[in-house]
Amino acid sequence: MPGRMGTPPPDLPELVRAEERLSFVYVERAIVHREHNAVTATDERGTVHIPAASLGALLLGPGTTVSHQAISVLAESGATVVWTGERGVRYYAHGRSLARTSRVLEAQARAFANQSSRLRVAREMYAMRFPGEDVSSLTMQQLRGREGARVRRIYRQESQRTKIPWNRRDYDPNDFEASDTINMALSAAHTCLYGIVHAVIVALGCAPGLGFVHTGHERAFVYDVADLYKAEVTIPIAFDVVARQPADVGAETRRAVRDAVFDGAILSRCARDIRRLLLPDDEDEGLDELDDINVVQLWDGADRVVEAGRDYSASAETPW
Repeated sequence: MPGRMGTPPPDLPELVRAEERLSFVYVERAIVHREHNAVTATDERGTVHIPAASLGALLLGPGTTVSHQAISVLAESGATVVWTGERGVRYYAHGRSLARTSRVLEAQARAFANQSSRLRVAREMYAMRFPGEDVSSLTMQQLRGREGARVRRIYRQESQRTKIPWNRRDYDPNDFEASDTINMALSAAHTCLYGIVHAVIVALGCAPGLGFVHTGHERAFVYDVADLYKAEVTIPIAFDVVARQPADVGAETRRAVRDAVFDGAILSRCARDIRRLLLPDDEDEGLDELDDINVVQLWDGADRVVEAGRDYSASAETPW
């Protein structure tokens, strides 16, 4: 049988850490293909090259045609690929993890499965939104109430600051333009943030569906983490964009989020925050998701593990 055709995939150590990657690139009405280990996007204006190994998320909007080879190199590079609906409102898919160790995933699963540790993580998430306040004794119901009041206050403040009228959050995920302009901008901004956060979560090897505040959805943890940054990033950006009265509020909002994420190093913060939430006692804040590459072990009961790839029959421990 012939060997694999085309350019070989990059070696894992060659890939860029999640927090050091480009945040996202949005493409619509273009042909996306592969050239060596880069992705190309071609439309009537020409062709641009996108370095797959240093990309966090590629958002594919309407009218996009993508080749099998392009998806292959993106997956091999640990980039998240997102098919979005009109104006980037829906989120459909993601690529494979950068992580080759399940350490952070196992920590997430342990914290999620135990009620007291799940409450600890949820309280810590709320504490990150209320700096200087003690939330250690509050119930989830009390935390939700305080968070609701905080978000309403933020909307009112942004409305007063930008002179943009605000009533309430109201949108139809199936019809982007059914909302008023500020809700369209918020939808576009939040979708970009979800894509960025999802890219980091997947790159670290975590499960997007194991949320601590949100639950019952395949991206519950994405919503958990994204909520940490909305008040700082996407809500002010949406109001600022609408105040400028752009011709295309969706495109302008995406560009504004891209610039804010790059300047504010949200990728790095997101990776650091996730590790702090799931591994609070870990002294190695520089934990690299590429550590322990391809180390596979077998569970031996309790906290014990043994080497994989060996014959554990009664006769001898002979490598398979």
